[in-house]
Order: sequence, then C-alpha cells, then structure tokens
Amino acid sequence: MLKAFAYRIYPTKPQLKGLEEHLNRTRELYNAALQERRDAYKKTGRSVTAFEQMGSLVEVKEGRPEYRRIHAHVLQGVITQLDRAFQGFFRRVKAGEKAGYPRFKSKDRWDSFHFKQVWDNSRDNWFGPGKPVGSNRIRLPNIGDVRIKWHRPLAGRPKTLTIKRDGEHWYAVYVCEVEPQPLPATGGEVGIDLGVNPNFLVTSDGEFVPAPHYYRKAEAKLRRQQRVVSRRKRGGGGRKKAVAALKRLHRKVRNQRKDFHHKTARKLLEANDVVYHENLSAKAMSRSRLSKSILDMGWGQFLNILYGKAAEAGRRVVGVNPAYTSQICSGCGHVQKVPIGKPYECGACGLVIHRDVNAALNILRMGRGVYPSADGQGLPLGESGEVAHARRPQKPPALAVG
Repeated sequence: MLKAFAYRIYPTKPQLKGLEEHLNRTRELYNAALQERRDAYKKTGRSVTAFEQMGSLVEVKEGRPEYRRIHAHVLQGVITQLDRAFQGFFRRVKAGEKAGYPRFKSKDRWDSFHFKQVWDNSRDNWFGPGKPVGSNRIRLPNIGDVRIKWHRPLAGRPKTLTIKRDGEHWYAVYVCEVEPQPLPATGGEVGIDLGVNPNFLVTSDGEFVPAPHYYRKAEAKLRRQQRVVSRRKRGGGGRKKAVAALKRLHRKVRNQRKDFHHKTARKLLEANDVVYHENLSAKAMSRSRLSKSILDMGWGQFLNILYGKAAEAGRRVVGVNPAYTSQICSGCGHVQKVPIGKPYECGACGLVIHRDVNAALNILRMGRGVYPSADGQGLPLGESGEVAHARRPQKPPALAVG
C-alpha cells in the first residue's frame, strides 16, 4: 500500500529563491500547455496528447534557458498533472456531472511541484531527487541540500516526492510503498453515527465523542483578520502580511481538525475489527442550513483517514445506506419520526434510548447484513446482497431484529 510522509523543510534565502523559481516556471508551463490544448482543439478539432507535449519539452529548454535548471521529472510531472485534469473533465462529462473545464492557475493556486521518481529499482537505492545527504538534509536538484526535520522515520520504499508550500512553510511529502501492519484482532464491531452538535460521533456502545468546533472557536479571530485584509491596499506589503496572518489562522484550524480526526480514527480501529458508518454525502449536505457546522466537522476527511488507517491496520470499514437509521427502533423495528435533540421513545415497545445511540445500533445491524460478522448475527440479505431495507422504499418496512 502507499502512504504519505510529510516533513517540514527549512530552506535558506538562496534556496527559497530557487523554490519560488520552480513554482513560477512550472505554473507558467502548466498554463502554456493548457493554452496549447485549447488552441489545438479550436483550430483543428483534435486534442494534444501528454506524450506529444512531453516530447516538446526539449524545444522549450532550447528556447527558454531558465527551464534547463529544472529537473526533467518536474517538467514531466506538470504535463501529467494537466493530463489528469483533462481525464477528470472528460469522465465527469461522460457521467453527466458538472464538468468543470481545467482552468489557468494563478500564483495563489499553484503551491507545489513534483518529482515522479526518487528510487532506482534497478540499483535498489535512492535515485537523486530528495536523497538524504546527512542526518538533517535532503538533496533537491538545482536547489541544493535543504535542511529537513525528520520528526518520524521514513518507512518503506519512497516512490515520489512533492515539494509543497503552505503559507510561509515548506514541506517535503514522500509517498512510500509500505507493508501493512495489522493490529491484533479484538473481535469487536461498532456502528458510528456522525453528527455536528453536540457530538462529533456516537457509537453503538454508547460512547460519545464531543464535537470540537475548531472553526467556530476561531471564527471571531478569522473575521477580524479578514477585515484587516480588506482594509489593506491591493498589491501592498501590508496586505501581503495581513494575508499571511490570515493563512496562519486557517492553517491552525486545519491542523487541529486533522489531528483530532487521526486520533479519533485510531482509537476506533484499535478497539474494533470492523467499523460501520452511514454513506453520507457531505458535499450535498453542506448545501443545507447546517453547512458551516458540517464543513467544520470535516466528515469527508475523517472517513478518508479512517479508511486509510483501516487498510494499514488490517481492519474493515463498511458504509451502509443511511435511510431510516434514526427512525427505526433498535429494539423492535417500529418506525417513527423523532425530533432532533429528543430521546427516542418507541411507541410500540416503549424503549427509551438516546436518539444517536439508537441510530448507531441500527447502523451496526445494517452493516452486519452487508458484511456478515463472525457470530453470524445481523439482518437477512436480499437477492442483491444488500439489506432488505437498505434502499429507500415507499413505505419503510419493519426492521428484523435478531
């Protein structure tokens, strides 16, 4: 499996100038390659391939000597990035989705460049870009030996290297091929119900994880700093400093949220072999009146982290249809609507239970039907292999409780 390792790098002033030059030149190449594709299609009705554009890089270096100071892998990576953007565009057009034609990149929308290979398989050693030259430095071609903070060991075999700028910080991101490290089996299974307030998630075991609300807590500072940016003159030094301060605030919120997601996911996977969750569309739900709270929770990022950690730890993460999970009684299968914030009081069997715990129990039972548990418990499967009530019907059927 592939795993990313990000390390902070500390370039000197000359090295910083070289990094900025790489960003400017690669952004210029991306925009020129995009313009070439657009013009070719308008004039001839044919598309320029990535292979053709990579072949023309020799001519680019002959006409523009400054491109000779940039590693060939970096220039090829720019063309590959553009080609992937077009592949995504055509895929969305074919699927009937909102396509989003690839657009030109401004300076604020281009913050990384990429080495597509850092390991020589024929020699079984480091290739060149990103090769460690000491205990605290890595070698970047045409930039120099840049100081790096190895805050954790680099595991596996490095495949690619990306140099990324985040505000005034710079990072080296290695993508490595690593072997999974399975955790000891626990025999546990859990269903989780994601929320926004007051809990980030509630488990079928009755555990409540409070919502941290990092963006909400920092919102007043962000609003004040945004007003400072608005008052500064465009293009001036004061505005650049104000924008940098605003980016630092956003970066802190982003890092706090990611750290919380990593720790929460790790805790779930250490205690359970299988984790069941609702297949929620965070993108669609973010258009509702709860959009700010949903985006503050970062459900999509949390689930991506959960799936990634599960693959490394040998665990399973299973998504189920969210239809009626909060309306079905986990005790008898009776279906009724329950106001948000109120406990679930079943009108059939009299069960009184926390609304979110009830939903998590239903998610657990539905998940066991999709991915049967070791003890064989769970809902009966239909002909298609899905739980009988997994698709939203005209009338919700009663839940078969075993």
